[in-house]
Amino acid sequence: MLTDRPRRVKDERVTPVPALPRRLLAEALGTALLVTVVVGSGIAAERLSPGDVGLQLLQNSLATALGLGALIVMLSPVSGAHLNPVVSLAVWLLDRRGLTLVEVAAYGAAQVAGAIGGALLANAMYGVGAGLSSTERVSGGHLLGEVVATAGLVTLVLSLVRTGRGALAAPAVGAYIGAAYWFTSSTSFANPAVTVGRVFSDTFAGIAPSSVPAFVGVQLVGLVVGVALTLALHPRKDPS
Repeated sequence: MLTDRPRRVKDERVTPVPALPRRLLAEALGTALLVTVVVGSGIAAERLSPGDVGLQLLQNSLATALGLGALIVMLSPVSGAHLNPVVSLAVWLLDRRGLTLVEVAAYGAAQVAGAIGGALLANAMYGVGAGLSSTERVSGGHLLGEVVATAGLVTLVLSLVRTGRGALAAPAVGAYIGAAYWFTSSTSFANPAVTVGRVFSDTFAGIAPSSVPAFVGVQLVGLVVGVALTLALHPRKDPS
């Protein structure tokens, strides 16, 4: 989710851009591990704190915030650690030199594949049987929550990049997602790939297939809002 990656410029101080297969591996692996953290910690929370949904959410949100921060630190030097199709698309929209549209599509495919694999891995670790989630999440409040969560995430990440503070992405993004679990009605999916992945686990962290199109649609609305807010707040990118 750092959103940026090394430039294709002739400057000895700039690290060469890793080959696309390496970057796709990083995006697939990172998104897989992110969903494993989300789903796995959700299953653990449900088992450790039965009947206490608030405590389950606290456990799930803390694990996700910490895991996401660690993944960004690990993978940002390779692919930028987007781990989210919305973030990849936002990078392309604001900085065509960062990613090509073909790379955005490739990142998205890797992220979705990784997310599905991550959910299946969490299920396997905890002995959860195969099956799709039955948790319906669509309501007016949930959808508004997803717009807010996604817009805030996009604005945060792009603002860090445009002001030359990308090094703060790991703690900042982890903290934001951890907080958004609580202040948004949707518990802040804010990620189309993670949304699709969570379909494949009929657990505390799952989402029914019928809820996915609406969630992804409003996440794209949040993307547009986030890009607009970023341009209003930071109309020019820090040349450094």
